[in-house]
Amino acid sequence: MGKGEAQSGERQRNLWAPWRMEYIDALNDGDESCFLCRYRDEPENDQANLVLWRGQKSFVMMNRFPYTGGHSMIAPYEHQAGLADLADQTLTEMVRFVRDLESLLSEALNAEGFNVGLNVGRCAGAGLPGHLHAHVVPRWPGDTNFVTVLGGVRVIPQSLQETWTLLRETSQELNLPRL
Repeated sequence: MGKGEAQSGERQRNLWAPWRMEYIDALNDGDESCFLCRYRDEPENDQANLVLWRGQKSFVMMNRFPYTGGHSMIAPYEHQAGLADLADQTLTEMVRFVRDLESLLSEALNAEGFNVGLNVGRCAGAGLPGHLHAHVVPRWPGDTNFVTVLGGVRVIPQSLQETWTLLRETSQELNLPRL
């Protein structure tokens, strides 16, 4: 087998994504702390932590390792693993944040659809199973294209800080969140 060839005879391709190292290091650093609880407790670092909004029972932040530009998460302030552990007021506020993110991402990023979901428990895909959080992933026609399908790659055209600034500014223009 020649250098750079996979077993199937196809040339092996490398995808360089050095920004992913921060995520990998965080998984392997032995730090058992919860980044959502840390973000909750650091309102002075909202921009660095990509926190968009804070409510009475929950808060919204951009995903640092997004599937698409604008991928956001909603987490309760309480460190709880499941929906049954949360008070009705918390659940209501979280759903309102989903609604408001839909409006924000439509306006700021021209999103035309959304995937909204919860991964409850590690076997369901939760990367942080102890602290429940919802994902809101904006979608566009054709965002699953040849790069994604054949290369397994997503192209995110704007930096996280630029997107955070745009979303914060648009939030103010739209008077969001509406609690």
